[in-house]
Amino acid sequence: MKTFRLHIAGKVQGVWYRASTKDKAKALGLRGQVWNQSDGSVGVLVQGPIEKIFEFVEWCKVGPELARVDKVVVSEEVFDNVFSDFEISSGKGGSSE
Repeated sequence: MKTFRLHIAGKVQGVWYRASTKDKAKALGLRGQVWNQSDGSVGVLVQGPIEKIFEFVEWCKVGPELARVDKVVVSEEVFDNVFSDFEISSGKGGSSE
């Protein structure tokens, strides 16, 4: 199972980005978490089949209707934990909150 970290910048807080991201990930059968970062961006850890992750990343480049995504940085992670679901977290990623 592949794990990727996304850093999403733009107008992505206060526009239902995290909730919409969770819904999209669950619809694709992905696991992980999404959280707000202190700089106004959103972070994501996502796990699953590579083709579904690519579809998810393409969605993240647009986001929900009220969002304005300026940049999405994607990096593959070496990550030992396997998420059981996709959740909204208050942490910085990698925890089971």
